[in-house]
Amino acid sequence: MSNWLLELRQNNATPIQQVGATKKEAFVFQLQRFPYGVVIRTVNTKGDEVFPNFLDHAGVVRQLLYALGNLRERQDFVIDWENPERSVVLGEHPYLLNLLRQCANMVHDEQGNVLQFPEEKGKLLFRIDAPDADNLTARHILLFEEQLITDLTVVSEEVLWSGQQLITIAPLGLGYMHLPLFNATFDRGSLPFFLSLYYSQISSTSLRYDDYDLRQSPDPIEAEPCLVFEKVDADKSLYLSIGQMLPGVSQQQMQNYPIHRYALVNDMERTVTVRPVVQQQYALLVQTVEQLLQGKGRGRKAASGQYFREENLFIIEPELAAEFITENLPTLLQSFRVMGAEQLREYKIVARPPKLNMKFSSGIDFLEGEVQVEFDNVSISLFDLIAQYRKQKYVLLADGNKAIIDEQYVRRLERIFKQKGKSKKVEMSLFDLPLAEDLINEVQGESPFKKSRKVFQGFNELAKAKAKMPKVNAKLRPYQTYGFKWLDYLREQRLGGCLADDMGLGKTLQAITVLAKVYAGGEERPSLVVCPRSLLQNWFKECAKFAPDLKVHIHYGSGRNWEEALQHQIIVTTYAIMRNDIETIREQQLCYAILDESQNIKNLEAQTTRAALLLKADHRLALSGTPIENHLGELYSLFRFLNPGMFGTPNQFLADYGNPIQRDNDPEATAQLRKKIFPFVLRRRKVDVLDDLPDKVEQTLYVDMSEEQQKLYEARRAYYQNLIQQQVAMQGVEKSQFIIFQAMNELRQIATIPEQFSDGKITSSKKELLLEQLEEVLANGHKALIFVNFLAALEILSGELEKMGVDFVSMSGATRNRQALVDRFQEDPKCQVFLMTLKTGGTGLNLTAASTVFIYDPWWNVASENQAIDRTHRIGQVNKVHALRLIATGTIEEKIRLLQEQKQALFDSVIGADGASLKSMTEEDINFILGK
Repeated sequence: MSNWLLELRQNNATPIQQVGATKKEAFVFQLQRFPYGVVIRTVNTKGDEVFPNFLDHAGVVRQLLYALGNLRERQDFVIDWENPERSVVLGEHPYLLNLLRQCANMVHDEQGNVLQFPEEKGKLLFRIDAPDADNLTARHILLFEEQLITDLTVVSEEVLWSGQQLITIAPLGLGYMHLPLFNATFDRGSLPFFLSLYYSQISSTSLRYDDYDLRQSPDPIEAEPCLVFEKVDADKSLYLSIGQMLPGVSQQQMQNYPIHRYALVNDMERTVTVRPVVQQQYALLVQTVEQLLQGKGRGRKAASGQYFREENLFIIEPELAAEFITENLPTLLQSFRVMGAEQLREYKIVARPPKLNMKFSSGIDFLEGEVQVEFDNVSISLFDLIAQYRKQKYVLLADGNKAIIDEQYVRRLERIFKQKGKSKKVEMSLFDLPLAEDLINEVQGESPFKKSRKVFQGFNELAKAKAKMPKVNAKLRPYQTYGFKWLDYLREQRLGGCLADDMGLGKTLQAITVLAKVYAGGEERPSLVVCPRSLLQNWFKECAKFAPDLKVHIHYGSGRNWEEALQHQIIVTTYAIMRNDIETIREQQLCYAILDESQNIKNLEAQTTRAALLLKADHRLALSGTPIENHLGELYSLFRFLNPGMFGTPNQFLADYGNPIQRDNDPEATAQLRKKIFPFVLRRRKVDVLDDLPDKVEQTLYVDMSEEQQKLYEARRAYYQNLIQQQVAMQGVEKSQFIIFQAMNELRQIATIPEQFSDGKITSSKKELLLEQLEEVLANGHKALIFVNFLAALEILSGELEKMGVDFVSMSGATRNRQALVDRFQEDPKCQVFLMTLKTGGTGLNLTAASTVFIYDPWWNVASENQAIDRTHRIGQVNKVHALRLIATGTIEEKIRLLQEQKQALFDSVIGADGASLKSMTEEDINFILGK
């Protein structure tokens, strides 16, 4: 007899007495695993199932026995082939778990181990790894009490069984029993389908897939109707089915699996966005096709027996099929995607992929010449093909055949090949060569292609290439050495690039290393470095530290002298000075033009951007940890500076990439854009290249406002909501931007610094929380950074720190001696806190003396907050970094956070990094932010 049965017999049913039993009877509640679920049984000391009378017991045991008896009686009248013993499955009756929890000392597993119900909740992670280039592996991991658990059994929608514990988690969704099926290996190309099926079943796991962010969006995606030509049989009858599809999810998958949520995998933005799926009614789609087959609207009735329909499948006899294909298919192509068109050879339909034949010569910035598109030895010029497709969604060939072309293929041709003026000549940018390689069948005039191919192949050989390193006072890490080789190769090829490494990985050092090589080689022309004002001294000191032979000059201040600056090799200035002095600076032919924190030129229409585009330089380089903060227009602006001919005009970029990616979620356009810019953007993450960098822990602290603060906030919120609704109704959203911005700005301040709006009578609850947290940090001997957005917050917190006797430094936009403050904070052990505005101190500074960062109030753009945190989480940091964001509950701050987390796509297109770009905001968005 097993130990647990002996113990139970010796105790003579003690557990029952503990929960109020009236009769001694040795039994326990036992859970057992079966393929159809976890069942609950009552077993005696021998392990045999028994059925105690609930009347002999009291309390929760009585309730549980009564419930089990009732369930068994009901199941006596049910035939269940999966569960022939008619056992009670806990997942089907989750309320039983609440009763079991109250008598946990009586709940055992098959081996007799007592099962526990811990109070702490677990968090279920869905992790996807890449074991090789072609496959992905998915598995579930439970995060519980700082442990990762993989041995899991699903008990119910909210309970998992691991070891001897029944652990509560967030509700999984109605498909919870299918969870184990998704512990699987699948091919990489099936990822959209796999995740769509998963999130159609499971709703509350956290995705861990590389560095992708999981987002839940309420915005639906419409499935695309499709005609599937399945086959032409021996009698030449056509089999046509009607279906719907999504990008990466075929018609058969949509038909065979319950997909009602779609997972959009965006490789460009590294996101997975889950959206509800809207499908058209199959009956209406079938009706559309059937009406055409019946000849409605043309005064003709189909002969009896010309077609047969079963649900969404049509079997069409040859005569009617030929007429239908010829007369009706072009019409249907306007609203249906065609699949399986290769089956239509019998009906003079060509569906095989065309081939491109090109004859090109080198232009100044482009290859130019002729492109012919060939379908089975019948050719048509590229622009004739595009014109026909735009008009009728198919191409009529010279031999009378009709070519059916995939829309994505035509879009790809339009992105790569442009018409030169009004002529029929074709232009192709050299930057598009990687995109055109697999389209090209035959090329006449191969020499320009060979030269261009060699340039792109050179990027692939950099890792193995030997680096001729200049003399610098630093031992470069391996990834920094590769970064130098990449920058130097761009210089040799006279191409621009963006070094987009994570903050803290040494972008400045890599750039200085390239400059050291250039000027050691005898270069006489100066180079210009443009950066935020806070980085002027940083560039000067970094150059002096790593390459002291470089002659560096800071061009800044009212007494600045351009002629004096030209006597130096490296001229460091700010974006404002560059903009103001551009008429003078543009006259100088520079060796390098380097933009540090290049997101400063993200707005193509801004004067600063226009000035940067006027710089004359042989080599152009951008440094930024966040080259795209909000939308793809920023990418265009960046590359207009780096490689002006890369994307054509702003309208061309919008048509080729902006609208397809941001409006249509086109994965093909996303993949092509990523491929096009890939050689010219080098980005490494700290987690990938720094094994010795300590962890970064981020936490959001929510704080309730006091009653007085809440009343003040609610009064102003209601006032502005009323005012803005009236304003928008009269003038529209675009003309109401000023009042919208004013409202949001004031509400943010009330949530953070109500003292400013109450003559100091109302104290910020957030301030009290900050000071409590800060006191603990300082007591443990750590230094802290505090970032605020409003000068009033800077003044209030400065006063509090003085009262506490804390030694600190403070910096705002008006601060002049910034580097001196940085040096004191870094080197003086007595200086414990650095208090600064986010826009002033959020970029470029090295503040590794701190190990705790407070974001006092949230900024519109989360990338700016991450930059601020990474002032301390960078090379040289030896302590774990703690970053704490403070959010006032029930305020606009919480709404901002929700937008950042749940509606990032909307947030990016609506609100710019400075919080003032509100042109795309709808009334719904305003109501969401200003509503209760």
